Amino acid sequence: MPGFRAGPTILWQNTVMSDSIVLSVADDAVATISINEPETRNALSRSVMNELIGTLAEVGQRTDVRAVILATAGHVFSSGHDLKEIRGAELESQQETFALCSELMQLIQSIPQPVIAQVQGVATAAGCQLVASCDLAVAAHSARFATPGVKIGLFCSTPMVALTRAVPAKTAMRMLLTGDFLSAGDALTFGLVSDVVADDELETSTVELARKVASASSATVAVGKAAFYEQRDLPLGDAYAHMSEVMARNAVAADAQEGIDAFLHRREPAWQHRD
Repeated sequence: MPGFRAGPTILWQNTVMSDSIVLSVADDAVATISINEPETRNALSRSVMNELIGTLAEVGQRTDVRAVILATAGHVFSSGHDLKEIRGAELESQQETFALCSELMQLIQSIPQPVIAQVQGVATAAGCQLVASCDLAVAAHSARFATPGVKIGLFCSTPMVALTRAVPAKTAMRMLLTGDFLSAGDALTFGLVSDVVADDELETSTVELARKVASASSATVAVGKAAFYEQRDLPLGDAYAHMSEVMARNAVAADAQEGIDAFLHRREPAWQHRD
């Protein structure tokens, strides 16, 4: 990735976290975390997952970042776990690998900023899991998605957790049992991605969506993101009870009062954002 990219209102400043990870923070409060491992098809090796966890944790603490794009270099989004690490490893090592993967996927959903996957090429196995774990996902029209572990005798059990929370049960089961690819169009239809765009518009469309997300109150968005995942698996009555309290506390917050006043007076709000 380049050191700087100038546009009408954007200036990217890159921080090379390692040879594998590049963090870019723009002056519009959008950060891009890029996996830079095209030679391995951006495989989620243990070192890459550790570095992603560290970078996401750091970004999650930053109040100058209000939306995050998760991108990768090259023609493939991610091929999933590094099978060279899994082949021949003892049980304890395997347990550590998949626990690390689970930590990464949960961290994506627990940081306060929405995380948007920018998907080109194929996203397979844990790479598909990565897409499913992000809050939003923009896919190029030619992108494809699969959980093909069954074909090599390693069922995609951890990818299944994110996949079954993103798509209907029989769609997930078909992907898991056959390893067949899902087109970008079908991924949109079934809810695995939020947007599908022309291949040559992928980056600009993802940045546009991220900037739209970043334009809202980050304090409000953080409340909403956390609440979304908290209520999703609760029984209906419990979900309403919990969300009623969340919304009441949100309503008395400074940015909510500012937003309501701005709407009533037909002016632009001046957000305080997260402290």
